[in-house]
Amino acid sequence: MSYPEIRPRRLRRTAAMRRLVAETRVDPAELVLPMFVKEGLTAPREISSLPGVLQHSRDSLRKAAVEAVQAGVGGIMLFGVPEQRDPSGSGGLDPNGILNVAIRDVIAEVGDATVVMGDLCLDEFTSHGHCGLLGPDGEVDNDATLTAYAEMALAQADAGVHVVGPSGMMDGQVGVIRRALDAAGHQEVTVLAYAAKYASAFYGPFREAVESALEGDRRTYQQDPANLRESLREVALDVAEGADMVMVKPALPYLDVVSAVRAAVDVPVAAYQVSGEYAMVEAAAANGWINREGVMLETLTSIRRAGAQIILTYWAVEAARLLRERY
Repeated sequence: MSYPEIRPRRLRRTAAMRRLVAETRVDPAELVLPMFVKEGLTAPREISSLPGVLQHSRDSLRKAAVEAVQAGVGGIMLFGVPEQRDPSGSGGLDPNGILNVAIRDVIAEVGDATVVMGDLCLDEFTSHGHCGLLGPDGEVDNDATLTAYAEMALAQADAGVHVVGPSGMMDGQVGVIRRALDAAGHQEVTVLAYAAKYASAFYGPFREAVESALEGDRRTYQQDPANLRESLREVALDVAEGADMVMVKPALPYLDVVSAVRAAVDVPVAAYQVSGEYAMVEAAAANGWINREGVMLETLTSIRRAGAQIILTYWAVEAARLLRERY
């Protein structure tokens, strides 16, 4: 018999050896925790389709932000859930609207100990659930929406946000927001562009979380899941308009997009592990079909391996603790 002279298994023999030669690591500082705060709540409320994820009250949000900082999470992305909505999404622009109040609360609680991000989109605040203003024909009016986004960016910047995350997929949104911020003296505010946000079926639990009033769908402005080259064009436009970071959303079904974007740009690349991705794992684990912690860390590693330097995930705090134990 002949035996192999080269034995790659030597590098897998022990946990210590595997740690030593690991090509990809997920660091807690690269994780961002999406958090929901609901106007009028006096106690946190669990979201049924996102086990373990809460709609926060203002008080519980502050406490959870401190917990995230203590776990070593790199950032927090805030989403507001208002009590009242209207066609123009005015609650998102109101300095005293729930999202801007929450930004001030979290900044007052944790300061610069983590990166505080604000979702910059109207969908949580409009009575029709779309990401922009509707024209007379019932379609989203791109350019009218840009004016609202600029005002929303200024409201978040005035509240102290570190990063704005325009997620509406309007043409020209990054450039309009960047110019508005700079003109108002907010040159220090970072823009994380949702540059490749797909019209995905994986967003269902998120819509419960924000109590979405969506009528119809968002296929006329979010990207077609069939397209990759279009994503690269969108990313290039956002970078040219001044995006400091770019994001792909969702993450796992679009790892090829993450990889292609990473190869195409020299700014940090983020990926959002969305609600449907989280919910699938939690549901399978609850049925005893998979190892929950193992799958959690494996999915995060795959997103990191594809090229995402920043990962938004509802597991951020738990994963950060597990990663610290492991490494």
